[in-house]
Amino acid sequence: MSVKVRMTRSGSKKHPFYRIVAINSDSRRDGRPLEYLGYYNPCTEPGQLSIDSEKLQAWVAKGAELSDTVRTVIKKLGK
Repeated sequence: MSVKVRMTRSGSKKHPFYRIVAINSDSRRDGRPLEYLGYYNPCTEPGQLSIDSEKLQAWVAKGAELSDTVRTVIKKLGK
């Protein structure tokens, strides 16, 4: 099984809030994660991103792949 770093959706209708998690690649989108790494709130201007860089680097070193969306958000908000 490979591990991915991706987002799970929370929040109410029309007000999304995303948690950035490390999760098995064959788990469903909102399935149980291996570890919480941070969050992303797109409802603020600019979007609010909080991520634990040490945990993220540890998962990437173990072979976890970043999803395209997570990679884009991290690059866009400069974290």
